[in-house]
Amino acid sequence: MDLSLLSQLNAGRAARRAAILVTNMTDGSQRLIKQNVAYRNDLLAEEFDKRFLSGKSGLVKTDAGEAFLTVSVPAPRLVLIGAVHISQALVPMAEIAGFNVSVIDPRTAFATEDRFPGSSLLAEWPEDVLRDQPFDPYTAVAAVTHDPKIDDYPLMEALKTGCFYVGALGSKKTHGKRLERFREAGLSVDVMSRIEAPIGLDIGAASPQEIAVAVLASVIKALRKPGGVPA
Repeated sequence: MDLSLLSQLNAGRAARRAAILVTNMTDGSQRLIKQNVAYRNDLLAEEFDKRFLSGKSGLVKTDAGEAFLTVSVPAPRLVLIGAVHISQALVPMAEIAGFNVSVIDPRTAFATEDRFPGSSLLAEWPEDVLRDQPFDPYTAVAAVTHDPKIDDYPLMEALKTGCFYVGALGSKKTHGKRLERFREAGLSVDVMSRIEAPIGLDIGAASPQEIAVAVLASVIKALRKPGGVPA
């Protein structure tokens, strides 16, 4: 493998950026395709889109012969803002589904090891956490505290960063007030429309456990299906 390509691939992995190494099986030549870098005119553009979504490597046929696509996609993260009952139910389910899960809540009465054993629990303000652990496009963010002082900042950061899923708990009235605050902060209508509120797939969920199922379903849909993020 070309050392310059290997260096680029490793740097991308460290920065949680997705890429595909294309190896021509006829002559052994290689090239690196980076997500969100123009490749629309490439003959394999549709295949690249599919592989970035699935995360699966494999052999494909091209007009120039066969090529092997080595797909490097960051592990998806789910960041829960709020150490509430919904989060308690959601953490183990999301971990089983393959997500790296973090729970952020500065309220130490809620953010306790007893309530979240073995999870990545951060009893800090989101602003402080995000300085060292910023969001990225392979992060889903679900804000469930009902407290604007805690929820607003990470939600706006998630929208600015392009997180693949952004959801927020709250009624239509609560969300309307949230949008007013975000508009005053300079966010556009198009950007704000990416927030799923009410949060979670509409399955008639009522209990915290059922809402957790609905949220996880929405997160997986946004990750795996083109256009899965609310428009």
